[in-house]
Amino acid sequence: MLKAAFPGSFDPPTLGHLNIIQRAASLFDELLVVVAENRQKKYLFSAAERVSMIEEMTGEIKNVSVAVCDSLIVDFLQKQDIKLLIRGVRGLNDFSYEFELSMMNKALDSRIETIFMTTDPEYFVLRSSSIKELASFQGNVSEMVPPLVAEALKAKYGKK
Repeated sequence: MLKAAFPGSFDPPTLGHLNIIQRAASLFDELLVVVAENRQKKYLFSAAERVSMIEEMTGEIKNVSVAVCDSLIVDFLQKQDIKLLIRGVRGLNDFSYEFELSMMNKALDSRIETIFMTTDPEYFVLRSSSIKELASFQGNVSEMVPPLVAEALKAKYGKK
């Protein structure tokens, strides 16, 4: 059985994230979406909120599950018996950053392999930080996030 993990902060989860999840789920027997909980980072949504949104977004995909990780990803993967990481990349800047992370993970555990998946072109510019900024000004994010996430963003920022 081939298992893979797709880690990220997913704050908020976007249509680009969903695209990678759907495509990765079609390639592997099991896909674990790993929601990062980094104590040094400030999130708009709690880990529980992010997990709930991803579970709702992926409910129809039978081989996808969601978990929270508050440790090094390699330690988490060892406990889950997963040796394959999926990382989504939009462009060269993403690739450069993700490549460095993959080298660090490989140094920590040589059994960990990373697969880079390019985003589909229509999701090229989707960046969670930009979506949060747009939503904070009550901008229309409906083309960038699933409806449940758009509603959650409206609730967080309130309507003016």
